[in-house]
Formats: sequence, structure tokens, C-alpha cells
Amino acid sequence: QVQLVESGGGLVQPGGSLRLSCAASGFTFSTYAMSWYRQAPGKERELVATITSAHGSNYADSVKGRFTISRDNARNAMFLQMNSLKPEDTAVYYCNARRVRVLELIYWGQGTQVTVSS
Repeated sequence: QVQLVESGGGLVQPGGSLRLSCAASGFTFSTYAMSWYRQAPGKERELVATITSAHGSNYADSVKGRFTISRDNARNAMFLQMNSLKPEDTAVYYCNARRVRVLELIYWGQGTQVTVSS
């Protein structure tokens, strides 16, 4: 059974930091590209950052220089270090796993709320 479980969300003041975690199980984690998406109220879900199976990474322009994505294949886990948080970072953050071979396989977590407010 595939599971992606996010944790680490919460309420933080502007300028603060949070570290999100995604615990994966039920699939071969090291072979998947892993991503963080977010969805703010009334907005479309957007890609925040991706880390490939080879540990290459890319970021949305809005978070470059503030967020860092990482993964630990030995622990089947992915992380998002978020610094210098802004109110516009407020959203539900989702963990995503994707692999394209013969078929495209995509898995989603349930999300964790991040609220940036004073």
C-alpha cells in the first residue's frame, strides 16, 4: 500500500522557518522524482520544488533562495526547508511522487497546512 505522509506544518510568523517532511512507503522511493506542491485558498495547486532520483533539484521562482528540497533514500523521506517565510507562502503543502517508465505513476500525500501570519 502506497503512503505519503507529510508533517511539520504549522503557524509561523513572517520571516520564520519551517521544515516539512514526507515519509514514503509502499513503493521504490529511490526511483521516483519527488516534489512539493502547494495550494492556497481559491488558487490552483502549484509546483514548489522537485528533486529527481539523481538528486537534481529545481524550484519555483517564488521560493528560490528561500526553500531547499532534499531527500534521504535510506529513510524513504523527503524534506522541504523553508526560510524567510512570507504570508503568501500560506497554503496546504503536498508531497508528490512521480515516475515515468512504461507507465506514468503518480502518488500524492494528504497535505500539511502552513500558515504564515503575525
